[in-house]
Amino acid sequence: MSPMSTPASALRFVIVTGMSGAGRRTACHTLEDLGWYVVDNLPPQLLPGLVQIAKERDFTKVAVGLDVRTRSAFQQIPSTFDALGRAGVVPQILFLDADDAAIVRRQESVRRPLPLQGEHGLLDGAERERRMLATLRASADLVIDTSNLNVHQLSDRVAHAFGGDDDPDLLFTVMSFGFKNGIPIDADMVFDVRFLPNPHWVPDLRPQTGLSQAVSGYVLAQDGAIDFLDHVADLLTLMKPGYVREGKRLATVAVGCTGGKHRSTAMAEELTRRLHAREVAAQVFHRDLGKE
Repeated sequence: MSPMSTPASALRFVIVTGMSGAGRRTACHTLEDLGWYVVDNLPPQLLPGLVQIAKERDFTKVAVGLDVRTRSAFQQIPSTFDALGRAGVVPQILFLDADDAAIVRRQESVRRPLPLQGEHGLLDGAERERRMLATLRASADLVIDTSNLNVHQLSDRVAHAFGGDDDPDLLFTVMSFGFKNGIPIDADMVFDVRFLPNPHWVPDLRPQTGLSQAVSGYVLAQDGAIDFLDHVADLLTLMKPGYVREGKRLATVAVGCTGGKHRSTAMAEELTRRLHAREVAAQVFHRDLGKE
């Protein structure tokens, strides 16, 4: 690791947490590869000391992995975050989540119990973790549902969110998805574009995606498409100052159609372009593109 030297005021501080088995270590390793200084499983009460060291050494990007192995120390997180705020550092929270089936499958494959499982079953341990982590999840800047992601896809998501050199006051991730694959649980808001005609039923367009000019042109030419994009862009522009005031730095906007191939992809791309035109930081991510 070799953090770049810049003024201490430029310090970015990320808390990486979430359910055991949801990919916290993968996320930490990815951040480390991106040049972040990463400390895993640090007790929360030591965070202010780490921030002080980071400032003294002029680190610019610091990430800390927190999990339920610290147990009772989680009760100190609110006061610890208050201390960080007084030190001029507002941490971003990256929360890794997964459904119970995925967690059980992963823990069984590595033959390890969950930290809070005790003498009970894996599902009991997972439920205890969810209760302990509920406040952190509700406060998270970015939630990534890893239930259907492999380690490479998770690394891509983390790099997508934290790989840039600049630190915008708020970054929107515009995510396309297909309702048939489930509504993304990591979305801050969800929009449905199934009111637009489906290019799937146009033979020449069916094999293409919303990234093609032909499909994009078809979708955007439909009644209501442009008005929808304008209204959503207006809404996000309106919400941005409030998110910033509340300390939120990442927000995920999900745009869904049936399969995530045509309409949602085209609309997500165009919405991102419109946000850029308004000088609103945004990036696009296509969750289900390429899935059958």
